[in-house]
Amino acid sequence: MTFRESSYQSNDGLNLYYRIYGNSDNRAPIVCLSGLTRNSGDFNAFAERYSKDRMVYCLDYRGRGKSDYDPEYSNYNPQTYLGDILTFLAVSDIGKAVFVGTSLGGLLTMGLAGLAAQYLEAVVLNDIGPEVSSSGGARIAGYVGEDRRFSSLEEAAAAQKKQFNSAYPDLQDAAWLTLTKPAFTYDEAHGNYRPNYDLALGKALLEQMNGGETIDLWPFFEALKDIPTLAIRGALSDVLSEEVFQKMLDIHPNMKTLVLDNRGHVPVLDEPDAIKRLDAFLELF
Repeated sequence: MTFRESSYQSNDGLNLYYRIYGNSDNRAPIVCLSGLTRNSGDFNAFAERYSKDRMVYCLDYRGRGKSDYDPEYSNYNPQTYLGDILTFLAVSDIGKAVFVGTSLGGLLTMGLAGLAAQYLEAVVLNDIGPEVSSSGGARIAGYVGEDRRFSSLEEAAAAQKKQFNSAYPDLQDAAWLTLTKPAFTYDEAHGNYRPNYDLALGKALLEQMNGGETIDLWPFFEALKDIPTLAIRGALSDVLSEEVFQKMLDIHPNMKTLVLDNRGHVPVLDEPDAIKRLDAFLELF
């Protein structure tokens, strides 16, 4: 195992898990924030690559991976996640870090920019902006919370390939298995593999989407104007549109950008063009 495991306690008493990669503090640490139903395992290859001369922290939100599930599902919301992240930064004594946010993780990074920008050394936004395309949002809401079970990880990977192939048309079977492993966990009681998150997240998401008032995230994104930012978009993305991506650049003209061919929502960050751009960007901090 190339990482150490640890946990911290949230303000409301949950044990929240995170991984620590690396032993050196020669550079600014990196904090990796995953997508809605995903977890720290998504960043394993990324963290191994960039932990040679810095610390890399990969967090499991509450209700994901090895973190405690919340008995009150309504706490699965961005405000609570932001509170958890701020608690993590405090207990880990992290004063400033590079934040790498995929999907929901990028939204939370924008939230930090608006609420606690002093923690942001630099930012990588992976296929996310201040507006989520309605088609992508509806697609995600349609599967979050489904109790899909499989007899093996290979069977789960085949199902993931069928469901998400349009986002990764050139991905080989071995890569599909790598993507699938963090997303499923073995259920001893039922003898099969289930999604690696609290299925009550689906109920929380639907209630938030149907709750009426929508928060304008553009002011939070604008708070990134003075923070070095690299924004990555999958050319096939149904979550981050070309129009929103261009508007982001208009607001933040110094933002570095990358569009990845043959990728939808979300890029894996192991694509050759992504690695090249990430290497150059992260070398600055």
